[in-house]
Amino acid sequence: QVQLVDTGGGLVQAGGSLRLSCAASGRTFSTYAMGWFRQAPGKERIFIAAISASGDSTNYADSVKGRFTISRDNAKNTVYLQMNGLKPEDTAVYYCAADSTERVGVSIYADHYHYWGQGTQVTVSS
Repeated sequence: QVQLVDTGGGLVQAGGSLRLSCAASGRTFSTYAMGWFRQAPGKERIFIAAISASGDSTNYADSVKGRFTISRDNAKNTVYLQMNGLKPEDTAVYYCAADSTERVGVSIYADHYHYWGQGTQVTVSS
């Protein structure tokens, strides 16, 4: 089992940047694909980005391609989400998640992820 702690959220102006971190406990972090999802008020939780266990495969939602970058450091049991060019519509609670199922590529489906962080609020002002 793994526990996830999301940090790095905050208030930023449009066009600004934030870097989210997700620290994982446990010795199996390097075997899990990791994902980032977000949920805006009154809306469903949606996929943002994912990275394979080894870090050699990534996937992004179209809405963030070219602006967000997911990465991981398995030695530090941490996954990151670098967010550049932030827009007001990026405002949401951001969650990291871990997928313990070995699969081809990475999943974009929330119900494939077994462990979740508590979420960190990102607010982008116009």
